[in-house]
Amino acid sequence: MSNKMSKPTIYDDSYAPLLSPWRVKAKITAIFLVIIIFLMFSSWRTGVDLNELIWGFTNMTQITDKLFPINMAILGPAMNTLFETIHMAIIASTFSTLIVIPVSLLAANNITTNWFVYNTTRLIMNVLRTIPDVVLAVIFVGLFGIGVFGGIVALFIFSLGILAKLISETVESADMQPVEAMRASGANTIQAIAYGVVPQVLPQFTSFSLYVFEINIRASVVIGLVGAGGIGSLLMDQFSFNNYGAVMTIIFVIFAVVIVIEYISGKIREAII
Repeated sequence: MSNKMSKPTIYDDSYAPLLSPWRVKAKITAIFLVIIIFLMFSSWRTGVDLNELIWGFTNMTQITDKLFPINMAILGPAMNTLFETIHMAIIASTFSTLIVIPVSLLAANNITTNWFVYNTTRLIMNVLRTIPDVVLAVIFVGLFGIGVFGGIVALFIFSLGILAKLISETVESADMQPVEAMRASGANTIQAIAYGVVPQVLPQFTSFSLYVFEINIRASVVIGLVGAGGIGSLLMDQFSFNNYGAVMTIIFVIFAVVIVIEYISGKIREAII
């Protein structure tokens, strides 16, 4: 007859003191208090006033009176510039998606074993990602002049920085055993990556590419405010002429397009993943 193993008591478990209820509650309370202190300090330093916030919302009727009724006469020019915005996002997203494939491999430590190449690529991508899209648009509009070309280049650089981080981290999380098995069987580096890594990261790669395309649609509106073309330029023009009814029409057009694109890309992601 076999002896049953006795379960260890809480006193026999070396981790039990760390998991005791009062210790967990004390840590949660301490974290909560630290967050509250930082929030209060930040509010004091920035001069946040709750009364001003509430009072500002009471003035909402003054804004809505200017925005309505909407001006449907601007709908034709809005649609033309909207297609221009979509074309900008498509071009920038396509080229950034193509360029990011070798860049993400160079920025993955399980693929690139050269310390200098890996860290240099990561540094460049981090620098590109930290520059806001509006600043990029200002720089390239200054270089190439007012128009869509500067906006496309700005969106391309902006997209490349985001995609490089997301996809390189996905590549680093890939299982390297298939790659090692292929290398052991005589496959070269490109073959091992193409058949061992790409199938693992392809669904995430497609999802991230669609996500960046959605971001570029919104970003192209913002960079249009600084002269980079698209519907953002038309929006800025209407603001400058105080044509708030046309501004509201353009906002509705942008909102509808963003909803449609998000719905389509969501369906594509569901089909792939």
